[in-house]
Amino acid sequence: MSAPPYQAAPSFDPDALPYPVTALRDNAREESRELPFHRHHKGQLVVSFQGGVMCQAEGGMWMVPPRCGVWIPGGMLHSNHITANGHVYLLFVDPAISGLPEHCCTLSLTPLVVELIRHIAQLEDPSDLDLPHEKQLTAVLLEELRRMQVEQLHLPIPEHPVLQRIAYALIRHPNNRNTVAQWAEQVAMSERTLARLVQRETRMSFGRWRQQLHILIALQQLAAGSSVQRVSDALGYESVSAFITMFRKALGKPPGRYIAEQ
Repeated sequence: MSAPPYQAAPSFDPDALPYPVTALRDNAREESRELPFHRHHKGQLVVSFQGGVMCQAEGGMWMVPPRCGVWIPGGMLHSNHITANGHVYLLFVDPAISGLPEHCCTLSLTPLVVELIRHIAQLEDPSDLDLPHEKQLTAVLLEELRRMQVEQLHLPIPEHPVLQRIAYALIRHPNNRNTVAQWAEQVAMSERTLARLVQRETRMSFGRWRQQLHILIALQQLAAGSSVQRVSDALGYESVSAFITMFRKALGKPPGRYIAEQ
């Protein structure tokens, strides 16, 4: 899996700590930040407190809007992109802990879960996790995580090289409005063959696949503070009303209301 340029990953090694759950805080300051592709033994929950986070892992991209989290099972290759001034917490969970998802997914988190993660990340001494009180809080956190609802904020990126080429081109230039026929010509396929390939590999039509990417990028940019007008322009919509209509049909609410409620 190829990836865009990145900055160095933090030196923190979650696998070096002997606790079933650990957490840390990560901020992006003035500029967005891309972590390199990496993997670790422990599972990871990426929680956004401010700004947007996009996680790329084997099989696709997952969006982390504020007060949600992306779960990445242990051992899976992944990278996180944090928007400018993003405020993120990373929760690491020993793979021996049962009942958590076996695949990447976006979870809608309750205020209780969010505050428990924040509490663990703010412990000055990780050995405090051995204290009886902290063990009880950890047990509550894990039990609550098992109950969290999965959100459909995922863009499948199949292993097929043609679809990866198109996906990364659209990620770099989301305002690209080429038709299936135009893409087919670029990748030396017939329009029908490309349309069938997208449907087979993603279980979506080409238009729905591109729309899902637009939803993820829109959520990331809106969470980072961009206006609806600016996001609409960046995605190549002819009007703000067309963008709002698409967003409402996909997520059930207009963008301003969705972000405000998050």
